[in-house]
Amino acid sequence: MSLVNGLPAHILLVHFVVVLVPLTALALVVCAAWPRAAQRMGVVLPLLALVTLVSVPLTTGAGEWLEGHVESNALVRRHAELGDGLLPWVMGLFVLAAVVWWATGRAAVSGSGGSVRGPASAMPVRVAAVVLSLAVAAGGVVDVYRIGDSGAKAAWQDGFSKASAGGGDDD
Repeated sequence: MSLVNGLPAHILLVHFVVVLVPLTALALVVCAAWPRAAQRMGVVLPLLALVTLVSVPLTTGAGEWLEGHVESNALVRRHAELGDGLLPWVMGLFVLAAVVWWATGRAAVSGSGGSVRGPASAMPVRVAAVVLSLAVAAGGVVDVYRIGDSGAKAAWQDGFSKASAGGGDDD
């Protein structure tokens, strides 16, 4: 995908990634920490993570096309390098979302009497899921921030005036 309505697809698709990665990260952490939330979300959690996962290569692919159609400089190259590092984080979000969904469904079916607490032996597994979810969620969100910041710098470097077009100085 290269153009949408005459605009580079990357500048449109990036908005999905900027919204979906933090949303998926938040949903994952909440569901990992609170099994009742995971029960309520059900299959929505892994589906959200899957849509997020699919959006990243679409966006980076469109970004690679755009990179070939703009003047190359250090900022553009840095943005492209950072963008290539997001996929592993989003894969981690997807895998953990699927595991949390599966484990929550399994606990509900195993007959914990409607309770999602489960046996005490499940506590270390849940703690590990929460810790892993927090780590992957934080990594993904921080990476999205870094990629977005580098992209904004690449796009807007020397692209605007600090003085108002009306002649006044708007600090």
